[in-house]
Amino acid sequence: MTSHPPPNAVANAVANAVEMKDIVIRFPGVLANDHVNLTLKHGEIHALLGENGAGKSTLMSALAGLYKPTSGTMRIHGELVDFNSPKDAIAKGIGMVYQHFMLVPTQTVTENILLGLNEPKFFMDLPKYDQKIRDLQEQFGLNVDPTAKIWQLSVGEQQRVEILKTLYRGASVLIMDEPTAVLAPQEIDDLMETMRSMTKQDKSIIFISHKLNEVTAVANRLTVLRKGVATAEGIDVTGMTSEKLAELMVGRKVVFRVEKKEQAPGDVVLDVKEVSAINNKGVRALNKLSLKVRQGEILGIAGVAGNGQSELAEIITGLRDCDGEILINGEDVSNQEPSVAIAQGVAHIPEDRTGVGSAPNMTIAENTIMKNYRDEPIGTKWSINFTEARDHARELKNAYDILAPNVRTMARKLSGGNLQKVILAREITTNPKLMVAMQPTRGLDVGAIESIQRLLLEQREEGTAILLISEELEELLTLSDRIAVLHEGEVMGILDAKDANMKEIGLMMTGEKHKA
Repeated sequence: MTSHPPPNAVANAVANAVEMKDIVIRFPGVLANDHVNLTLKHGEIHALLGENGAGKSTLMSALAGLYKPTSGTMRIHGELVDFNSPKDAIAKGIGMVYQHFMLVPTQTVTENILLGLNEPKFFMDLPKYDQKIRDLQEQFGLNVDPTAKIWQLSVGEQQRVEILKTLYRGASVLIMDEPTAVLAPQEIDDLMETMRSMTKQDKSIIFISHKLNEVTAVANRLTVLRKGVATAEGIDVTGMTSEKLAELMVGRKVVFRVEKKEQAPGDVVLDVKEVSAINNKGVRALNKLSLKVRQGEILGIAGVAGNGQSELAEIITGLRDCDGEILINGEDVSNQEPSVAIAQGVAHIPEDRTGVGSAPNMTIAENTIMKNYRDEPIGTKWSINFTEARDHARELKNAYDILAPNVRTMARKLSGGNLQKVILAREITTNPKLMVAMQPTRGLDVGAIESIQRLLLEQREEGTAILLISEELEELLTLSDRIAVLHEGEVMGILDAKDANMKEIGLMMTGEKHKA
């Protein structure tokens, strides 16, 4: 059983680290937070839960100085505060670690940490500051080479840099927004240990997460938001189950295991033959990899992040060149433009839903027609019929339960779950023969995960061949018919999902080939 870090008893005798009282935040047409209370004690980990779009990030953005509350009060260590900018919040010891890292890839760890600070002003003695960063790392157990360039680091190491940035600036309160969404299982364990280490040194943490098992493992207390309203305030995590937490978040019982119908697969749709590819660093990412996916079948791809999964998705969808053959419906599409794969009926749910899967500064309507804007009735000769496009988008908005004021809403204003629904709606309406789904539920709440998993199973029942790439082993075991395990760009083995177990898959993920 995991031990929770006890709040510091001495510090707790004085004022709380953070007190947010009756916080109201309004945007045009939207009440994001409705009289929300949140109290963070000294030396505790306080989980903030809620569905995508429930108002968690908005509330924390107010604490970080990005938004001004419409009404309500905030106190930091007992002092009443009114922030006009993030700089004001940083000055009061508030540090926010964002889900999407704010780092300069070509600069070193130390240079990124010092970026934007008043010191040093004219001359940077890098070795001196490298040592300062090493001392800080040792204090909190955040090991990363200060002289390494950001692009050379794993995702987990980059996150440690983000945490070090906030600690170097003297943060006593850390807001961690979905910190485990992009981490492999072993990196998550390391982060949990880091969080416990920080609370022992009287740091206080607000932990936003959709992974309920992590909340019950590491948090002391929790607050739950639903549609901008707190349905639970500062309750003790002890004894809470994932099922109870999910019900507080969603307002109904959540089924954690979706039902998959038995069905025989059809003809081969995707045939990858002896494919090799190079990654962005010039290193071999795929090594003579072969696999097949059939009609009405989900082939799951398991593996620790960085073992060729991204490159596999990219070579199939025309985003990366390779050696070898990629046949879709018998046609060779290797090293062709993405339009060739699309013409063969390929749908793509990319890993990066903001940078690759959507155009953030375009509307929902514009994002939903990206694959069919040339086709009637939306495409008319040399122009787009935007009336038809908006009607089409409204149908998808209703069918896929996309929560947004209207279809003219910019994609960047959507929560992660709703943006993912926009992408799925666009891809599914093309009636795909093959769907490449890369981390389709990463960073989503339990309600959105359930919805998207059902959509994938519906596509399977309709005969779509699905390549499902996920780091969530439970998701792969639940949805897949077969599971292929990758290690350093090679297939360690392919298992029937109904016969597979986590221990066997785990061994293959570390490089042990399947004996069969």
